[in-house]
Amino acid sequence: MFGVQRTRTLLGPADPARGAPPEAPRLSAAELITWAEATAEPNAGPAAVRRDARLPRRMVLATGAITLAAGAMAVIAASEVLVEVEPGPTDPPGAAAGRVLVPVAYQPGTDEAAGPRLRALADTLVDAAYENSVGRFTYHRRQVWGDPVMTSPDGRFSVAFSEETEVWWAAGEPGRQTTVMGEREYPDQASRDYWAGRLQVSATASADALTLPPFEPAALPSTRPELSRMLMTELGAAGAVGKQTSKVFGRYAVARQTRAEILRILADVPGFRWRGEVTDRAGRDGLAVTFDDREHGQQHLLIFHPRTGELLAWELLTLGPVRMNAYVLILETGRTDRLG
Repeated sequence: MFGVQRTRTLLGPADPARGAPPEAPRLSAAELITWAEATAEPNAGPAAVRRDARLPRRMVLATGAITLAAGAMAVIAASEVLVEVEPGPTDPPGAAAGRVLVPVAYQPGTDEAAGPRLRALADTLVDAAYENSVGRFTYHRRQVWGDPVMTSPDGRFSVAFSEETEVWWAAGEPGRQTTVMGEREYPDQASRDYWAGRLQVSATASADALTLPPFEPAALPSTRPELSRMLMTELGAAGAVGKQTSKVFGRYAVARQTRAEILRILADVPGFRWRGEVTDRAGRDGLAVTFDDREHGQQHLLIFHPRTGELLAWELLTLGPVRMNAYVLILETGRTDRLG
C-alpha cells in the first residue's frame, strides 16, 4: 500500500509537509475497505453492486502532487503468465524490473456454456485442506493488485503495487491483519515504459500490521436460497455474482457442501462460459469460467480448484484493447488457534 513515507518519497521537494514530524499511524484506505467488507452485511442490495461497479481507486501523479480519484470499475480475464521485464536501455541506472500482466491463456476450443461443467464439478468435490484443521480463528492469505492504481495525467499509463494480506478473525474476538506491499506491476508494456524512471520508490518491501476490533460477522448460509441472496443472483448480472463469489471465498472457510451449492448456483446464472484448464498467477492448476460484459467492455474470470472447488482467483480485464484491471489470488485458507 502507499503509506505516508512512500507518498512523501514520491512527492520529493514538492511535499508541502516536508520537514514536519509524521503523525501517529492511521488505518490506510485499503485496510478500512478490507475491514468494511469483512463486517458488511452480505445482503447489501443493489447499492453494494453499484459500489463494486466502479474502477479501482486511482492515484494520478502530476506536477508534484498525488490525487485520488474514483472511476468506473471494469472486470476482465487475467493471465497465468507474469512477464518479467528487465530495465530497458533508456532506464536510469538501478531502475527496478517490473511485471507486465497478461491475460490467462485458455485451451483452444474451450468456449461453451459453463453450466454443465460446473454441475459436474460440484458432484465430485473432495474436502479442502482446511476442513481437516481446527481452531477458533479463520485465516486467509491473499494477494491483490489494482487498488489503488497510479495513472499518468492523461490517464493512458498506469502502475500499481501488488499487496499480500494475511487476516485472522474469530467472531466476537480481536483479530489481526498484516499487509506487505510487493513489487510494481503494469497492465501493459506501454505503461511500464512510461513509468520507468518516473516512479522513485524504494525496492524494500513495506509491511503494516493492524489489530482488528471484535465483531460479529454474518454467518455463511448453507441453503441454496440464502446463498443465492448472498451472491446477489436476483440482479441477473453474472459479473456481480462473480465478484460476490470472490468475497465469500476471501472471507470464509467454505465447507465442501456449501462450495458445491455455490457451483450449482453459478451454473444457473446466464452468461458464464467454460474455459477449461488454466494456470493461475501463483502457478496453480485450475478450471476457469469467464463472463463477457460487452456493454461495458469488461470480462470477469473465476478460477476454481479442480478437485475441491475452492476459488483460487478472481480477475478483471478491460476489453478493446485487452489489458489487466485487477486481480485477487486466494493463496491460503485455514483455521488456527494462533493469532498472527
